[in-house]
Amino acid sequence: MGKGCIAATKYFLFLFNLLFFIFGAVIMGFGLWVMLDNQSFIMVLHESSTTLKVGAYILIGIGSLSMVMGFLGCIGAIYEIRCLLGLYFTCLLLILIAQVTAAVLIYFQRDLLRQEMSTIVNKIMVNYTGQNKTSEHAWDYLQRTMKCCGWTGPSNWTENVSMKSQNNSQNLYPCSCRNESISGTDMKETGLCPHLSSEWPVFTTGCVSSVEDWLLRNCGVILGVCVGIAVIELLGMILSMCLCKSVQQEDYTKVPKY
Repeated sequence: MGKGCIAATKYFLFLFNLLFFIFGAVIMGFGLWVMLDNQSFIMVLHESSTTLKVGAYILIGIGSLSMVMGFLGCIGAIYEIRCLLGLYFTCLLLILIAQVTAAVLIYFQRDLLRQEMSTIVNKIMVNYTGQNKTSEHAWDYLQRTMKCCGWTGPSNWTENVSMKSQNNSQNLYPCSCRNESISGTDMKETGLCPHLSSEWPVFTTGCVSSVEDWLLRNCGVILGVCVGIAVIELLGMILSMCLCKSVQQEDYTKVPKY
């Protein structure tokens, strides 16, 4: 391979590793968002779902590892260090295998995940008290912003323990479900509100369709990021092997000393 081709391969590999480092930061950032966000449906699932917690930690781990590998790949490419290039190729291969395995598992477990999500939401509604609980506030926020009530409809709230324990004359309903187009009492953002009529002034549609649309939109973003990373990984593996074969012997004098 001529010097011009080696130089082109080296700098293309550096560029791909830079993109790989950026995508790793995006994945790690998404994992941190899943762990720390308290204003979306993610928090509703996060507080009760072990699967989501484990998934968030996996995303953070993969993102961190991708950033480290991107850095090592940049160093190996610029200074033409064969051992780093070989290590970089091996780690990229392992990461790619792990990504494909995770995607297959998620695809075949999607019905179980959907069932778990439904169970978590119904449990929150049954035990809802309106107190300062993060998952309850996140569910209230979801119902207000998406203008929906319950999982499949307002009837889901009839199983709430607090509503059942109260006198029927109070006729409590979830405040966050309140439809502002219907006249009545002042609107509250959280808790259970009394209503004189037996017909609740709430949204009639359930949140399941809105939540599924939200998850599908986010899954599309995640899928796009993962496909982009997979393409960069494949190109990085090809370029690293080409550069590794073109390097005849190690020259550690190129490595800067600190």
